[in-house]
Amino acid sequence: MPATVWWLALCQALLVSGNIMLITINPLIGAHLSPSTALITLPVAAQMLGTTCATLPAGWLTERLGRRRTFIMANLTGLSGIALAALSLAGESFVGFNLGAFGIGASIGAGMLYRFAAADAAPEQRDRALSMVMAGGVLAALFGPWLAGISRHLFAVPFLGTLAGLAGLYLVALLIVASLNLTDPVPRGRRGTSISRLALLHRPRLAAAMVAAALGYTVMNLAMTATPLAMAHHGHGFEATGHVISAHVLAMFAPSFVTGHLIRRFGHVRMIVTGAMLLGLSALCALLAPALSAFGVGLLLLGLGWNFTFIPASAWLASTHTPEEAPRVQALNDCVVFSMVTLSALAAGPLNAWLGWQALNLWLLVPVGVMALAVMWLNRRSHVSASARTSASS
Repeated sequence: MPATVWWLALCQALLVSGNIMLITINPLIGAHLSPSTALITLPVAAQMLGTTCATLPAGWLTERLGRRRTFIMANLTGLSGIALAALSLAGESFVGFNLGAFGIGASIGAGMLYRFAAADAAPEQRDRALSMVMAGGVLAALFGPWLAGISRHLFAVPFLGTLAGLAGLYLVALLIVASLNLTDPVPRGRRGTSISRLALLHRPRLAAAMVAAALGYTVMNLAMTATPLAMAHHGHGFEATGHVISAHVLAMFAPSFVTGHLIRRFGHVRMIVTGAMLLGLSALCALLAPALSAFGVGLLLLGLGWNFTFIPASAWLASTHTPEEAPRVQALNDCVVFSMVTLSALAAGPLNAWLGWQALNLWLLVPVGVMALAVMWLNRRSHVSASARTSASS
């Protein structure tokens, strides 16, 4: 495995660590600065909106400036957002803090392309390289909450130290990407593809990979976001909720050490269908609530199901386009994925209050089933089209 893959895995770990830190502190800062209880979660929404809005521009910049320059700009944007958020926190400016959160989210949106950079750095081991970068989340699951805890009271203003720690993570990532020689999908002096995004979606395998990534991530995020609310409603304390979420995050990333090998052995479609089954089993665990074990086992299966859908889908997507099409395809995929993830985060609270934890999870079986059926149907359609083209050419 090229050294570049391992360095990108470390950058991914730093990115996810920072994201976990933000998830930990943003609602608490929102509660302190917000002029209204209805706006407490606005910093979380601003961060997710920044992530979504950055996906298409990141692809455009990658196509024209290359990956290294794009990642440098992303980290500088994140550092600028952290600086604005810190100044706004010290000055108790709610508007300024939300703008800073938007900037940090934008850097996360561009940083999610690390996984595709790793795949191109090891084209003969694409599945394994991509999964190893995602395995950096294991370090983040352990390091992120610890750093958020020890840095919370470093300064007189609560959480200002956490933002300083976050800036340190981004600075390290900036130094790493600035020193890497990354493979650009579009060589210098050549233009990228002129094919439209709508035309790309007419490719069955590409559409299948995108559906799997988007629905798998959306189902996971909606259930994960609603879990603390459901556990509090059923009388479980903050410590128990923290243990369940930590176990869930580990289940999301720890299997990545072997996911690449499993993809090579069983194929993308079988892995995605297996992931869908695990997501379905996770939803069924809600029927055993309010038992703490039901939440624990359910969230473990939820994390594992996400790993077996999102990583195989990302690896599959990387095999459905030419190098010139890579920036456009990858940016379109992440735009669709994180648009749906943002909506799921905003909908989690109201849906949990309206439907209840058990009914909400039963409804999640619908998108899980749609995902599995769509992937199998689109994959079969791709094979039929390929056979028809082969027959026509002969």
